[in-house]
Amino acid sequence: MTPREPRTSPIVPSYGESSLADLSASILASMTGDQARNVLGLQGAGRVCLLVVDGLGWELLRGHQAAAPFLSELAFNSRPLTAGFPSTTATSLGSIGTALPPATHGVLGYQVAVPGTNRLLNALRWPKDIDPLAWQPKPTLFERAAAAGVAAIHIAPGAYADSGLTRAVLRGAQYRAAGTMGALAAESVAALESSERVLVSAYHGDLDAVGHRFGVSSPAWTYQLSHVDRLAEQIAQALPFGAVLYVTADHGMVNVAPEDKVDADLVPELRAGVALLGGEPRARHVYA
Repeated sequence: MTPREPRTSPIVPSYGESSLADLSASILASMTGDQARNVLGLQGAGRVCLLVVDGLGWELLRGHQAAAPFLSELAFNSRPLTAGFPSTTATSLGSIGTALPPATHGVLGYQVAVPGTNRLLNALRWPKDIDPLAWQPKPTLFERAAAAGVAAIHIAPGAYADSGLTRAVLRGAQYRAAGTMGALAAESVAALESSERVLVSAYHGDLDAVGHRFGVSSPAWTYQLSHVDRLAEQIAQALPFGAVLYVTADHGMVNVAPEDKVDADLVPELRAGVALLGGEPRARHVYA
């Protein structure tokens, strides 16, 4: 049986030009006046909020304009960014939080091999015996912001406050817990009002969770997208004078048909010589 060719060619990450890492670097540079690192040419601002919507890719937004009129209108005059490889939450949050590409910040996937061991590190459920600062020792975006005199605040569900991933790539920011969309909007606006020079990052993860559970374009996912659209609109409408809101995603999503799925455990030849099988279905890491 001849393997089917992909419908579209893979998109290569635009490191140094228009990747998630470049967005973070450009935001901080726009606040400090460092034009050399402002590769996206963002306008200068003293107060900035970056809203990260987990799982909302550029193509998904373009394909569901009716459900998200506010974000769709913004996207019409905006430019797409590329996620890094692999395009998964842990890796992308690593790039957003450090303004560095994956090979530099070292969070290379959902599950990666721990050097010198026969085990995997789950980046979203970080094991307690592995030091996040040793795994990712480079200064984060928020640590660099603080060094430049810019207050740094990160807003997300409280369960992530002391996670290994937070400590690895988001340290340096004051963490404010927000478990609902209303709280996320209110905390974001309050954080922007707390200082004349402040960088706020806000994370919403429910759209991704709904997509994994029900599939993208499902009624549940579409309704959730409408809530996300309203969230972004509420923050935008309440921005203090001179503040700027940027909205991005960590990755997109696609539905995969059952016939396109391969279970390595059911094909012995695929496990031959394999010591560890890491990564995730969209980007497998095979360790011999």
